[in-house]
Amino acid sequence: MANLPIVQFEKKIEETVDQNPVVVIIGETGSGKSTQLSQMLHRKGYTNSGIVAVTQPRRVAAVSVSRRVAQELGVRLGEEVGYAIRFEDRTSERTRIKYLTDGVLLRESLSNPELNQYSVIILDEAHERSLNTDILLGLMKRLVKRRASNLKVLITSATLDGEKVSKFFSDCPLLTVPGKLFPVEIFYSKERPTSYLESSLKTAMDIHVREPEGDILIFMTGQDDIEKLVSKLEDKVRSLEEGSCMDAIILPLHGSLPPEMQVRVFSPPPPNCRRFIVATNIAETSLTVDGVVYVIDSGYVKQRQYNPATGMYSLDVVQISKVQANQRAGRAGRTRPGKCYRLYPSRVYNDDFLDVTVPEIQRSSLAGSVLYLKSLDLPDIDILKFDFLDPPSTESLEDALKQLYLIDAIDENGSITSIGRTMAELPLEPSLSRTLIEANEYGCLSQALTVAAMLSAETNLLPGRSKNNEKKRKYPPLELPDGSGFGDHIQLLQIYECWDENDYDIGWCKDYDLQVRGMMFVKEVRKQLSQIMQKIAKGASFLCAKAR
Repeated sequence: MANLPIVQFEKKIEETVDQNPVVVIIGETGSGKSTQLSQMLHRKGYTNSGIVAVTQPRRVAAVSVSRRVAQELGVRLGEEVGYAIRFEDRTSERTRIKYLTDGVLLRESLSNPELNQYSVIILDEAHERSLNTDILLGLMKRLVKRRASNLKVLITSATLDGEKVSKFFSDCPLLTVPGKLFPVEIFYSKERPTSYLESSLKTAMDIHVREPEGDILIFMTGQDDIEKLVSKLEDKVRSLEEGSCMDAIILPLHGSLPPEMQVRVFSPPPPNCRRFIVATNIAETSLTVDGVVYVIDSGYVKQRQYNPATGMYSLDVVQISKVQANQRAGRAGRTRPGKCYRLYPSRVYNDDFLDVTVPEIQRSSLAGSVLYLKSLDLPDIDILKFDFLDPPSTESLEDALKQLYLIDAIDENGSITSIGRTMAELPLEPSLSRTLIEANEYGCLSQALTVAAMLSAETNLLPGRSKNNEKKRKYPPLELPDGSGFGDHIQLLQIYECWDENDYDIGWCKDYDLQVRGMMFVKEVRKQLSQIMQKIAKGASFLCAKAR
């Protein structure tokens, strides 16, 4: 069993869970809450009467944490311990501990609102305040009353305002588990750098040349930044005089990374070798990377923000909050005293950073969430008065209702329509679900399925022209279809159809500089969406054509 701080609290946690339907556990980073709580409840016998579900806001965390727990219990992943994420389910009838994204649990509750298969539901990483977790908090409050005798709910978090959640659940007990943190020395920049990427590069190389062993974790904003910095670090390390300092391995870490690449981050480096791990905010709390002694914090994060006035999303690089900055710094003190280099002045931290991150529910389109809640058909749920921990603005809710009305998902009284019910069965944004239904009417469902699947990929599938790729190629990549002047959607459709004509050949993807894993994912998603549409077609009067 892992030697983690939470293990010392096992008896106290068991007693509290036994005596209360809801418990809030504040487990500091490194306490072991994500991997150990499910195992404690398994040992206590809660898996005899149902499955222990553990939700994660991120797909990568659901997969990697379940893999770790299966390893610790000495079982095969997908049997006693499994995971379920959108478009991928690795569970079986034997599964007793199940890690799943919060979105998957919401979808499961559509077909089974009582979630009877679960004896315990753990909402992990609740401080990330994902939109789905916030909705689940409201639904759990209702469900606990209905299943008081046979359901336990645990809300766990690293930094969440525990008092607030405890109050939300009628003053339920609140346990705090300390993390295993060593002191971290914090260094601030005198000024904000003109380029946080160049500043990260310089700081990382200074640490590598001057500081003793220990891995370096660098927080960047997204995949593009990560790939650029990885490439620059590789060039710099290569140009160092041989024998002047220890060897180095440079590893990216982000949500679009193939599983075999993610696993590399959890393997220790060879002797006399330092790892540079260049990550998004996924490494703030969702995943713990042992061996990190130095953290470089750019002070920024990429955030999706929705503007109800324009009906458009934007992906903006914004300043992190103080809570995020402290999480990042804490990553340096996991195995021994560490150092955190903040690429911003202390006055920026003190005066400009928000105390906490704005909950996703207050910066997202709520159309999908409102459609979901409407499709539950629960008479005691009023959308405009739904019990949220932090309610969204009335403007956002009204915008969602308006959007749903315009695409025939609800009628003028706000009641869900038959089309709306069909849309709710598809694991897509309402606008894409409606597109598939309409495409079926116009006889172009096959093409619409392809576009919906291509847009569901976790990564951009339009071919990149990164210098890094071009340096490695003997020949320039071949020219792909360009959309014939009709835009990205048609280009994505043409690319997939070309791949189809080439019998889904992996070599073809490589020749055209396309991500193989991304394209394989799209093929699987398209197949699943096609199956759902065929199932719907059998039961719905307005869907008669079959998906190819």
